[in-house]
Amino acid sequence: MPFNKLGLSDSIMQGVTAAGYKEPTPIQLRAIPVVLEGKDLIASAQTGTGKTASFALPVLSKLGAHKPGGPRVLVLEPTRELAAQVETAFRDFARFSNLRATVLHGGVGYGRQRSELRAGTDIVVATVGRLMDFIKEGGLKLNTIEVLILDEVDRMLDMGFINDVKTVVQRCPAKRQTLFFSATVPPEIAKIASFALKDPARIEIGAARSVNTSVTHAIYPVANEQKFDLLLALLAKTDFESVLVFSRTKHGADRIATRLRNANHSVAVLHANRSQNQRIEALEGFKSGRYELMVATDIAARGIDVAGVSHVINYDVPENPEDYVHRIGRTGRAMAVGDAFTLSSPENESDVRDIERFIGRQIPRLQLEGFEYKPLGAAKSSAKAHQGYGGRRPSKSHSAPKFGGRWRR
Repeated sequence: MPFNKLGLSDSIMQGVTAAGYKEPTPIQLRAIPVVLEGKDLIASAQTGTGKTASFALPVLSKLGAHKPGGPRVLVLEPTRELAAQVETAFRDFARFSNLRATVLHGGVGYGRQRSELRAGTDIVVATVGRLMDFIKEGGLKLNTIEVLILDEVDRMLDMGFINDVKTVVQRCPAKRQTLFFSATVPPEIAKIASFALKDPARIEIGAARSVNTSVTHAIYPVANEQKFDLLLALLAKTDFESVLVFSRTKHGADRIATRLRNANHSVAVLHANRSQNQRIEALEGFKSGRYELMVATDIAARGIDVAGVSHVINYDVPENPEDYVHRIGRTGRAMAVGDAFTLSSPENESDVRDIERFIGRQIPRLQLEGFEYKPLGAAKSSAKAHQGYGGRRPSKSHSAPKFGGRWRR
């Protein structure tokens, strides 16, 4: 079913067309009619399946036109990056209407945010901390909220925002529409839903523990002291558009980025110690192609929504299996194809096994052909020479390995 059959308003359909959207993804196809009907909703879907549009499009259609007074829609987000991106999506979809959207997040001053609230706005997209600041100082009242959206609810719970989220829910009018969107739905979410939602519809797209089928992923066993050399070798033999490289630590991300720059790669860095201006510059540069690589910690695993990330490389194996799914979910978004490589040292084997148990499948162990590996014992013997994913052999005219159909020529 195309977007124009879902009941969206004419002005929002213009925004959909201008944004280049053609056919709705499964979560959009199922969620948009529910939201338009005014029902409460709990929706879970894998990262990269188009959750933002699934609530932004119907909510904007319901709002119609700008009205003076307090905000009518409140969207809570776990991170600054996600708040900024969701607000941008609302603005893009509403570009042919006079609806106004405002983003509230930390890392920047309060002046502009206060001015936009005083001028009047229809939609507020906010991080929990900055929203609580405005509520406490009296700069924002929630008595006009008609739709409350909690996005990435599982992430907000992970970050310890449960009590603040309850406070926000209690300050909103009892008569409202409430939407929960999340990659996973742990028991804690059910507890919040019991008092925040009324007879909600439930939508689940894909298995909560599964990796997007459009992503091909593999483990590359390697000695710890050879990880960076293997990273460079993979980049040299991979035809990539843009690459996200994940590090476990902030200092590790800085070190990796410095060494990549020394190897003549254009690199952005994203982690919690970066200022808001530095984060914005990094994301915008990565999106525009000014930076071909971005090195990030897990703050970015659920907080980045960048189209066209062709590859994810886990320089460090994530400690939590859930983070593996979210990290590699940064590629293969919106049904596009993507590739994910994980560099694993012998000391990471237990973490890799935990990930495999979590996703319910074994991850292929591969070796990069032509790379001079140091002996790894059992780890090395379990990996086969990389002649291409799934046993495919490269064309005779190329000596480089094949990654998801892309070649470095």
